[in-house]
Amino acid sequence: MPGVAGAETVMQKVARTGVLTAGTSRDALPFAYADSQGKFTGYSVDMLTLIQKQLEKELGKKIKLKLVGVTPAERISKIINREVDIVCDASSFTWQRDKKVDFSVSYGVTGTQILIKKDSNLGSPESLIDKRVGVMAGTTNEQAIKHIQPQAKLVYLKTRPEGFAALEEGKIDAFASDSILLEGWLQTAKNQDSFAIVPPRPYSREGIACMVPENNSKFLDSVNYSLVKFMQGLVNDNPKYVAIFDRWFGFQGAVYLNQDLRDLAVETMQLMIEFHEEIPQKDL
Repeated sequence: MPGVAGAETVMQKVARTGVLTAGTSRDALPFAYADSQGKFTGYSVDMLTLIQKQLEKELGKKIKLKLVGVTPAERISKIINREVDIVCDASSFTWQRDKKVDFSVSYGVTGTQILIKKDSNLGSPESLIDKRVGVMAGTTNEQAIKHIQPQAKLVYLKTRPEGFAALEEGKIDAFASDSILLEGWLQTAKNQDSFAIVPPRPYSREGIACMVPENNSKFLDSVNYSLVKFMQGLVNDNPKYVAIFDRWFGFQGAVYLNQDLRDLAVETMQLMIEFHEEIPQKDL
């Protein structure tokens, strides 16, 4: 009955069904994406696995993690309609989104940059006047471009691959997205020498967080505990957590983070840890 399901908290539902249904992205490498076999993988998917293990501890039973692909445009409605219990992909906090869902602590940091053809000389806000800039609707990247250059001509695209293709085909002059996602595409592109990511300093800086349904504080406590535990372990050089981070951002990782970006990520995590009580060693 819809009424009963609506009144049930996420913790109650997970305890009853033994399943955590999580929304994630199909194309946000290295945060969350479908690999060549169609299996969801990525840094944010690893965070979901840590959350699953924490729930197993708290509920004293095996919990199955069921991953569902969601687009940026549909992820909030799927949380509100309780089609998913949580979304972890490459989501950033905004006050507008916060009216509809609740956010976890940030477990990563990124910013908005643009991907351009190397010979285009775009990058400064002034250079984007009357230029066709590809964005995905409802993203913080769209907001960042509107803010830094209201006279840019926004071209709306449904998916990141569509954005990359539009740039290659000359349908847009630039494609705006998260710095690390652009880096992920560029490092795996066949013709990477033809493109550049600009400007050197992102137009905006944003934390990456998970989203959960409103009024689910016990569940959000578990999510936050899992994420802070990971960050505390990483900053303290716990091999288990360093291995997770390096799998995605290390020298041999899916997307190699240069030292500046890595330092920024670790500094942000250090701040997050300092805002919370230290997690006991036995729980790490």
